[in-house]
Parts: sequence; structure tokens; C-alpha cells
Amino acid sequence: MILLLNKPFDVLCQFTDIDHRRTLADFVDIPGVYPAGRLDRDSEGLVILTDDGGLQHRISHPRHKLAKTYWVQVEGEPDRHALDQLSRGVPLKDGMTAPAQARLIAEPDIWSRTPPVRDRASIPTRWIELTLYEGRNRQVRRMTAAVGHPTLRLLRMRIGSWSLDDLAPGQWRETQIPDEWRKIPHHEQETQARRHRPHHTPGHKASRYKGKPTPGRSGKNRRPARD
Repeated sequence: MILLLNKPFDVLCQFTDIDHRRTLADFVDIPGVYPAGRLDRDSEGLVILTDDGGLQHRISHPRHKLAKTYWVQVEGEPDRHALDQLSRGVPLKDGMTAPAQARLIAEPDIWSRTPPVRDRASIPTRWIELTLYEGRNRQVRRMTAAVGHPTLRLLRMRIGSWSLDDLAPGQWRETQIPDEWRKIPHHEQETQARRHRPHHTPGHKASRYKGKPTPGRSGKNRRPARD
């Protein structure tokens, strides 16, 4: 089973939290699914959930270099030099980033965020589309800061062949494994086609799943979130 969720801002990318902050369980009521990869609490957009451990590994492991595309609102107006830096690689404390794709885009027609990004009339902002092939901790934010344009808002729009499309914040839909992934390492059995489940409406609070969480993914012992 594969679910695509539009994770809202200020939601933890896990199903339980000892501090009672909002988690995926506030929006997804399907037992036995877990996120394939992470998305920071202060980031929004596409999260893939699955009940298949092999598929979860295939999607999230950096060895497979699955492309992830982000729309990033940044402070200031990046010039050609800044975009070239993002594309070629940026030196960070944990090493040089891998080559990426970066381009300016028009302000997208998307949902409003609560709370909104602080507007400062004296400082312009622009939007960048950034596609990465690796997944370091808070990588997008660190990359844009390194070229002089701190991130103000971050949305993940696509992972591999899966995209957010028309999902509103808090909504999810069920999808299928790509044909080329039907037989892959750590995923020996084909997933049968399942009927499409209806979307949840924004703000819908599903019943909280009480199952046993994956070790290291709940409370203060969770692994660092990744952009």
C-alpha cells in the first residue's frame, strides 16, 4: 500500500509524540503505514507512506538517488551565480552537496500557510524550484542560506514519479507502485491494485492509530527529520 499525503506546516512526520504535538495520525487513520523518508516539522508537502518495509527502504535510501523536487520561497532575489552554485554543489559542514537542478519560478498559486510567512516590505522574496538527488538533514534550508538566501517557506512537490497534484494540506490519496518497481530488491511480492480511497477534507482529524511505532521514530528518540 502506498499513500500520498500533503503534510501541513507544524506537523511532525511521525505517528506518535510524547509532547502531544500534531503528527501524521491527525490526518491518516490507516494502520500499519509509516513514512518513507522524512519531512521537517516546519516544511510542507509530499510525504509517502507505505506498509511495505522493502519499498520504504527503496524510496528513502539515498543510494537510490530518487529525485525530490521542492518549491522554496527565499529571502532576496537570487541571481544567476547563486542558482549556479545551488546546481553545481554547495559546501556545507558535512561536505559538498551533490549536483542539483535550480531555477527561478513565478510565485505559485498555492494554499496559504498558518501562520503566514512574515512579510517585510523592504526585503523582496522569490521562489526557486530545487531538485535534489540526496537527502541530508535540513539540506534545502542549509543550501539556500549558504548562497545568501535563507528559506522562508519550503514545500516538497514531487518524489520520483509521485507528485502532490491537487492534494490540499491534510489530504491524502492511495496510489500504486510504478510498473518498473514491481520486482525490486527487498520487495519480492507484487502489490495488488487496490481501490482508490476518498480524500480526507482539510482539517479532518482522524482517529489516532494506537499501534506499535517503528523503533526510534517516536517522541524524543526519533531520527532527525530531513527536508
